Order: sequence, then C-alpha cells, then structure tokens
Amino acid sequence: MKIRTIATVASLLGALIMAAPAFAQDGKEELPAFTTEGFDVWLEAFKADALAEGISQSMLDTAFAKTQPIPRVIELDRSQPEFKLTFEEYLQRVVPQSRIDEGRRKYAENRAVIDAAAKKYGVPGHYLAAFWGIETGFGRHTGGFSVIDSLATLAFEGRRAEYFRTELMNALKILDAGHIAPDAMSGSWAGAMGQAQFMPSTFLAYATDGNDDGKIDLWGTKDDVFASAANYLSSVGWKEDERWGRKIAMPDGFDVALTGREIKKPVSEWQELGIRMPGGGNLPVTDMEASIVVVNDGAGPAYMVYNNFHTIMHWNRSTYFAIAVGTLADAIAGR
Repeated sequence: MKIRTIATVASLLGALIMAAPAFAQDGKEELPAFTTEGFDVWLEAFKADALAEGISQSMLDTAFAKTQPIPRVIELDRSQPEFKLTFEEYLQRVVPQSRIDEGRRKYAENRAVIDAAAKKYGVPGHYLAAFWGIETGFGRHTGGFSVIDSLATLAFEGRRAEYFRTELMNALKILDAGHIAPDAMSGSWAGAMGQAQFMPSTFLAYATDGNDDGKIDLWGTKDDVFASAANYLSSVGWKEDERWGRKIAMPDGFDVALTGREIKKPVSEWQELGIRMPGGGNLPVTDMEASIVVVNDGAGPAYMVYNNFHTIMHWNRSTYFAIAVGTLADAIAGR
C-alpha cells in the first residue's frame, strides 16, 4: 500500500542504529548481520515515547507483553528476487483462469456487501472484488506475522527506522482505539493488515466502519473491508464513470517517446496518431485523456490507460499490478 513517512526518529535511537554497510565486490550493498542486541533498551525508549503520545500504559503492557524481534522479518525485507518475471508470466500467476472463476463466485456470494460499498463510494464492485482477490486471495491469505512484532523489528533494525517507527506508533493507536485485539492484529512481514492489506497509516487515514458497530475490523468484517477499500480508492481519485484502460495496437514506427504514464492526450488524438483497438478497429469516441503504457521494457503488449489506472497505482506502484487488477476486474464483470 501507499507509503507515507511522517515522523522523525528520537535522537536516542542514533546509538542503536547499525554502522553504515560496506559494499561487496559485485557492487551490491553488503548489509551487516542482524543482531537483537540492544532491542530491550530500544523498546523501553519507544514505549516511553508512545506513552507521551497518548497510548495507554495498559495497552503498551498488553501489546508488548511477548514482543521479541523476528529475524525472519529482516531476512524477508533484505531478500531480492533472483529473476524477473515477464509480464505474461506475472499475469498468468496473478490472474489465472482459476482466480477469474473464483472471483466471479466470490462476487456473487458477497454481492450485497460489495455493492453497498460500491454504491456509497462510487467504485464499481468488480474492481473491489479484483483488489480483494489479488491482495489476499479473497481473504484467505492475510499474513501470519504479528504486526506489532514485525514493525518493532523493522523499526529497531534501523535502515528505514523513521517509516516503520511511525507505522508502529500508528498500529498502537489502532489498538488503543479498540478496533482489534493485539493478538489478533496479524499481517504481512512488513505490517500490511487484514483483507485489504492496509498499512497502519493507511488504516488511520482511510479505513471505515462499514457496518456501524463502532469498530473497524479489516480482518473478519467484510462490510469494513470493502467500505475501507472503496473509500481509499474514491479518496485518491477514482472516477466512477470511467474504466481503467484497455489493450491496444500500436502502428509500426510509433514514436516510443510518446509512451509512459506521464504523457496524457485525448483519446481522439491517439486515434490520429495511429493507435487502434487490438483487432484494428477505431478507438472509442470519448473525451477522456489517456496514456500509452508498454510492458516488458517496451517490447509489448501495449495498453491505453485512463485516470483509474493511475488511481490503482496509488494502491500499489507496480504497473504490472495495476494492469492485473484491471484485467481481473474486467473478467469478473464478463468483459
């Protein structure tokens, strides 16, 4: 989800942050081995700051009762992919026919709650179902790490201490407000939570009580999950009457300098420049602006993308992810 860094690290942490890393002979950053030494001192200092920010002592005692750093979190944070998937390989993994079929079933099974959020916030239900499917496999895979322990580990480790320290403080605010119990606040190794995979800062900014019970439960209450996802997308610019994009055909010799998300032109102008539908037909007549995105490092395929594509990328900055969401949404809707 969207990363927002909004706090500074207390000067006390300076002595605990590891020395600057050396570089391996291949030019890659060689990070020092992770050590838990000093964690207890760091945690006591953090708890003092949290108490000063208004977190209750009882919540601090409960939330950190068994907290220990998790070396596996640092291992996952430092790991780098050994190979790069092509767009086709990525799309096959993320939007296989089995997920399309399941997406249609899940949307039908949950249509009342999904469509209620869609109507209120102006984000069509097939898009909400697509986000749900790609982020957590329709709620099955929400992460098995303690959010508090994971964020504490990452904040202590130090390389991105400011960001994760802020997220840890935000997680405590969520707990202190009574939305979820500390032992039920599970998520990814990086702290993304629930069926919407919101970071704590995103939760505080956009999560919504969809069933008006006074709590926001992104783990088990679908009313809250879909209302929160729809509220987020609506807040960052979703346009209800527009689709996300479409695959297109580019003419031979098309100027590649005109491709990229930052270049926007009316659809009619792209028509004049030779852009066509995949079968060679004319582009739709519309006053929308669009960009041309070409995947696989410019080798194709190519997509014409609209405002909602850029909105999807507020959620996740990956072009592949945004196309996958749009592709799954279209398939769920029968397009």
